Amino acid sequence: MSGGARWHVVIEPSGLAFEAAAKLPLLRSAREAGLILPSSCRNGTCRTCRCRLVSGRVSYLIEWPGLSAEEKAEGFILPCVAVPESALVLENTKLLDLRAAT
Repeated sequence: MSGGARWHVVIEPSGLAFEAAAKLPLLRSAREAGLILPSSCRNGTCRTCRCRLVSGRVSYLIEWPGLSAEEKAEGFILPCVAVPESALVLENTKLLDLRAAT
């Protein structure tokens, strides 16, 4: 993973965690840590990676990610284009842990 600031990210309900680089999309940081979140486009349009931000702050690498105003208000984010600005807790039930296979 690249250098610089890192934030601790926990994914519920599994409790699995990883360290996310502040300048990398959460999807990429998770993958580098051996955790696979569902994804397809990786550019914020398909919404396959959508999950809920339970706590913390993110910013986006694109101006308007493919979320409705209602989804944003409900706490949903797109990890493929979201970068952490603090420690995070995410809710995602479709997580694959590649670390368990080794």
